[in-house]
Amino acid sequence: MKQINNDINQKTFKQIYLLYGEERYLRRQYREKLQKALCDEGDTMNTHFYEGKDVPVGEIIDLAETLPFLADRRVIFITNSGLFKSGGEKMAEYLSALNDTSFFIFTESEVDKRSKLYKTVQSKGYAAEFAIQDENTLKRWVGAALAKEGKKITENTALLLLSKTGTDMDNIQMELEKLICYCMDREVVTSEDVEAVCTTRVTSHIFDMINAIAAKQQQQALNLYYDLLALKEPPMRILFLIARQCNMLLQTKELKSKGYDNRTIGSKIGVAPFIAGKYVSQASKFKTASLRRAVEKCVEAEEAVKTGRMNDVMSVEILILSVL
Repeated sequence: MKQINNDINQKTFKQIYLLYGEERYLRRQYREKLQKALCDEGDTMNTHFYEGKDVPVGEIIDLAETLPFLADRRVIFITNSGLFKSGGEKMAEYLSALNDTSFFIFTESEVDKRSKLYKTVQSKGYAAEFAIQDENTLKRWVGAALAKEGKKITENTALLLLSKTGTDMDNIQMELEKLICYCMDREVVTSEDVEAVCTTRVTSHIFDMINAIAAKQQQQALNLYYDLLALKEPPMRILFLIARQCNMLLQTKELKSKGYDNRTIGSKIGVAPFIAGKYVSQASKFKTASLRRAVEKCVEAEEAVKTGRMNDVMSVEILILSVL
């Protein structure tokens, strides 16, 4: 990120940028920054956008070989093409000897760093990874976003907000906008404000449900299930999320038993380190055998619904009552 900001400030641009990683908000923000810096506003003759798995590589190369019309550069934006996982060899070959007036901005959620295209971008341009941000970074970002609007938030209230939103910065941004509107002329955002207007993610409900099961609070677990049903969440999606949570806890427990720290566990199961810490804490409440059996029961519950032996609402109820 720092490199891209420096390039923009100094107006010394690479011809190829790759923006990749799990954090959509940051990928989009930096793509927009590059577009504003590289492209004249309203210049549709020299600014081009392609998206999806079937981008026409040959057509794009032909376009890149065409001199810009009354401008210094032609800029081509390619989003979620999948070329960095497979099929990018032709593009890699072209980019290795790119026309001086053409610039490429790739935005991808996933890449294979072993691919020829990724290695070409690394050698000829700049690849920036936008990973899930850690807790401290998100707290600072929340504080800065509210400060721009003349508002303050305590660390504990920011943590409450993050517990509801998760680490997705798009989701956090939407909830911040709601808070700013709700608080109106008040300077301080309180925990009561967060509770009043911020939406709790379904996955947070599932996390709380598993906590209730661990504490042998079956009625509380069922109440959380009924809350999700009231929010029109399909029972089979809830079942999927319970199974996913149990599987993540099983992986976490096994990794912790091997001596891995929270950061390493997070990278292996695909969550931020501070989220991994919560998984470690929750996993410690269960035996490995219990978690393994829970995953098996989730599979059995799904099979019971698909074979017509039980309806979906009841299958999840029974699962909650017997899973651990």
